[in-house]
Parts: sequence; C-alpha cells; structure tokens
Amino acid sequence: MYILFLLIHVVVCIFLIIVVLLQSGKAADLAGAFGGMGSQTTFGPRGSATLLSRATTISAVLFMVTSLALSILATRNAGLGTTVLEASPAGSAPAKSAPVQVPIQPSNAMPPGGRPVPVPVPTPTNQQNAPVPAPPVPAKK
Repeated sequence: MYILFLLIHVVVCIFLIIVVLLQSGKAADLAGAFGGMGSQTTFGPRGSATLLSRATTISAVLFMVTSLALSILATRNAGLGTTVLEASPAGSAPAKSAPVQVPIQPSNAMPPGGRPVPVPVPTPTNQQNAPVPAPPVPAKK
C-alpha cells in the first residue's frame, strides 16, 4: 500500500512540475516586461480558467492528499508509539540485591564436613545524603 502511494506521489510530482513550467506568466507581454500594467487590476485580468490552470489545481490537490497519506502510512509502519518499557515483558522486575557471601578458608584448616563456611559481607550503605566537603580556599598573599 505504501509503495502504491509512493509511486502515485512521484508521478503527481513530475506532472505538477511539468504543468507549472508550461504555464505562461500573467505579465508575459511587452508592457509587463517594463512594469506597466495599464488600466488592469492589481493582480492582472481575471480570465477564464484554462486547461493548464485546472490541471495545476487538480495535481496540487493530489500532491497534498498523497503527501498526507504517505505520512500517515509511514507513522503507522514505524511504530513510533512504543517505548523500551512497553517492549519489556510485563512480569519482569528489577532483582533485589541480596548480601554477598564469600567463602573464606582459614590458613590450612577445613571446617567439619569439608565445605567452606560462607561469611556475610556487608553491603555499602546509601551515602547520597552525606554532605559534600567544601573545596579548599586558596590562601591570600
């Protein structure tokens, strides 16, 4: 669907460029070259719509419609509404930290049973509320 709209959009763009370049300006006569409009209105005479002006209007409308359709299709296919948190499984939670136990063996002695005894190692406390030491003040000379 996206490729179909893209092809239509490219064809409409090329057609719009050709139609606009084929049109002549409103002041294409000799007086218009020197800035003279005579007794005509400010924007020139309002003539009947020619085939080129109708083709320009239709192709401009088609250009806007295909541009809007392409932007809607691109955002739907891109999945812009998802975040990393939405992509993770719903039941996952951060693991709770348990005290680390490191086996310590005395110098050549094994405990009864032949297995080392785990000793709990204290975890560091939260020191976020500790005051930050002030920087040293340079001495005046």
